[in-house]
Amino acid sequence: MAKTRPNEPCPCGSGKKYKKCCAKAPILKNKHFGYRKKDNIKNEKDIIGMRTACSFNAQLMRYIRPHIQAGISTEEINTLVHDYTLAHGHIPAPLNYHGFPKSVCTSLNHVVCHGIPCKEDILKNGDIINVDVTTIVDGYHGDQSETFYVGTDISDDAKLVTETSRRSLEIGIENVKPGRKLIDVCGAIEDFVLGEGCSVVRDFTGHGIGLKFHEEPQVPHYRTASIRNVVLQPGMTFTIEPMVNIGDWRIKILEDKWTAVTADGSLSAQFEHTLLVTEDGVEVLTATE
Repeated sequence: MAKTRPNEPCPCGSGKKYKKCCAKAPILKNKHFGYRKKDNIKNEKDIIGMRTACSFNAQLMRYIRPHIQAGISTEEINTLVHDYTLAHGHIPAPLNYHGFPKSVCTSLNHVVCHGIPCKEDILKNGDIINVDVTTIVDGYHGDQSETFYVGTDISDDAKLVTETSRRSLEIGIENVKPGRKLIDVCGAIEDFVLGEGCSVVRDFTGHGIGLKFHEEPQVPHYRTASIRNVVLQPGMTFTIEPMVNIGDWRIKILEDKWTAVTADGSLSAQFEHTLLVTEDGVEVLTATE
């Protein structure tokens, strides 16, 4: 995505110019762990802020779930998310983020991610749809997504890709521990997905998150040398969000410059949580029942 310019509004939603806000956020370094980029280590105040933002985001997801039924349009889903967020005094993070026109991403069937809600997309029996919600609460971001079955006439392929994505997120979370290399977490996800006969999208990743929507580190869902030196540390907050295709992993971007679809037209599914690395494991900040 394009880099935010100094005089543009800060993406965190503070109302300040970027140069007066998140551009001045401190960069922490920890040579002991060998990770010398923007470490994304949160202090106690930050962790409280992240818990609050993620708690509301989970509340929003609970609110939206019953509405995901045949007959509703993705535009109506967007309106529900937008109105509920504003009614509680918070900000829908996707809206106007680098020009994204809506308050939620709705990715239907072969859409991998960043689907733009519209009146024409009406959910029907047999569809699968990923709903990706991100909220800014007092400057902090909470981020999660779920893929839903629409109706009861769900194909075997739709079930396979959805359950593979869901379980791969769980496996990723189970492997998050302080001192563990990120590449091992991502490798566990990749091994499971490939073992189920599906593929892992490589063009999009999980990411650090906090006062910014997207921070370091990137969290690919496959092994790559780019993260070989990243070691998980207490206080890190990031998302895991495996995008899983029933066919080939390759994608293409539509003319709207946002909507990513599978290159071969196959089904795609995704689940996502925002996580906090703790002293002895992991806390799922966006956990819901």
